[in-house]
Amino acid sequence: MPLPPGVPHHRHPGDGWVTCGDHRHWGLHGAAGLFLVRHDVAASSEATHVVLQHRATWSHEGGTWGIPGGAVQPTESAETGALREAAEEAGIDPAIVRVVGEHVLDHGVWTYTTVVGHVTAGVELVPAATDHESIEVAWVPVSALATLPLHPAFAQAVPRLLTIASRG
Repeated sequence: MPLPPGVPHHRHPGDGWVTCGDHRHWGLHGAAGLFLVRHDVAASSEATHVVLQHRATWSHEGGTWGIPGGAVQPTESAETGALREAAEEAGIDPAIVRVVGEHVLDHGVWTYTTVVGHVTAGVELVPAATDHESIEVAWVPVSALATLPLHPAFAQAVPRLLTIASRG
C-alpha cells in the first residue's frame, strides 16, 4: 500500500496485494485483526466496549473505523498475526488477551481472520495509536458502533463477532 511521503514504513514478507475478481485485498498470505472486548460488569457475558482503530486517511477504506490488523506473515497463524498487528498498531500486549474464537471471511484466494478476544481480568488497558496507520485507537462503547463510519466488511461482521465474544 503506498504511503504518503515522509511516512516511515517497514515491509513484512506478507505485505502486498492479492487480486480477487474485480478487487484487491491486502496480505499475500491473508490478513488478520483483533476484535478485543471488555465487560464492565464481571457477571455479564455481554461486551460493553471494543478496541477500535480509526484508520489513516491514506489507507484502504481510510477514515473508517475498524480493528487493528493487517497482513499475515508466511510463517504466522492468523491468531499470531492478529496479536502482532494489535501490538504494532495499538500497543496491545498479546499476554493480556484471552482468545475466545475467530471469524473467517473467505474469498478463496484470500482470507481475513478476525480473532476475538477478551482482556484478561483485572488488567487495565489503555490502547493507543502506536504507528502511522491510525488516526486514533480507543475503547468504543458497543452502543456507539452504529454511529461511526465503520469499515464496510467490519460492519457486516460485527453482529457475528459480538455473538462469538459473548460465548467466551
